[in-house]
Amino acid sequence: MSAATPAWGRAQLDAWDRQQAAYINRREDRFAVMLDVLAEVAPADAVIVDLACGPGSISDRALRRFPGMTCLAVDYDPVLLALGRLALAEHGERVSFRQADLWDPRWTEVLAGERPHAVLSSTALHWLPADVLTRVYRDVGEVLRPGGLLLNADHLRQPGGRPLFEELGRRDDAATQARDHAAGAQSWDEWFATIAGHPQLAPLAAERARRFAGRPANPDLSLAFHVAALRAARFREAGPVWQHLDDYVVLAQR
Repeated sequence: MSAATPAWGRAQLDAWDRQQAAYINRREDRFAVMLDVLAEVAPADAVIVDLACGPGSISDRALRRFPGMTCLAVDYDPVLLALGRLALAEHGERVSFRQADLWDPRWTEVLAGERPHAVLSSTALHWLPADVLTRVYRDVGEVLRPGGLLLNADHLRQPGGRPLFEELGRRDDAATQARDHAAGAQSWDEWFATIAGHPQLAPLAAERARRFAGRPANPDLSLAFHVAALRAARFREAGPVWQHLDDYVVLAQR
């Protein structure tokens, strides 16, 4: 097996993007919307936080589009953090991967006092239960600079009582997976088996299992809940800036 080099990491990040796109229709569209908003509001030398960053898909796109920006990439998954450090090595000191658990109210300490202009997240915050999500939004509001942005791209399930909306979302998910898997995209399990099977990352896979053991299932909180939680956290504006069925980009300004 090849060494876990930056080139190997980049290949696995590319595979990650393909397998994620199989679960998220129009994934690149929502990234483009997030970066378009950032281009309009944030300064050219902005500091951004990629929250629950995984292996760094947002960080990579932001750093490529905005050569003057720097990124703090924060996650609790030791496997994905290690992969991100390899895959994004070409960006040098413009990106810093930092370990923090959003369940811990002290997670903002990894920012080391930095006041970001924007916090971006994708397909991650929906895993947080209501009380943790509400507190994380409050935490983000406290560390952002005045006028700073939060952009969250995520599946936010339709509330009950709208069966047509729910059915359209399910059909879109199934069709996207069938199309992309037929075209060669890996499933999550297949992709992770490759990463966890590498001798340099295997010990981290065991630690990952320990860290996430016992965490509750996805609570499926609605768009309305997210917006209300952001307003409760004293963001002056909050709402969807993009939507495809039950997939949204939520924008909030401090």
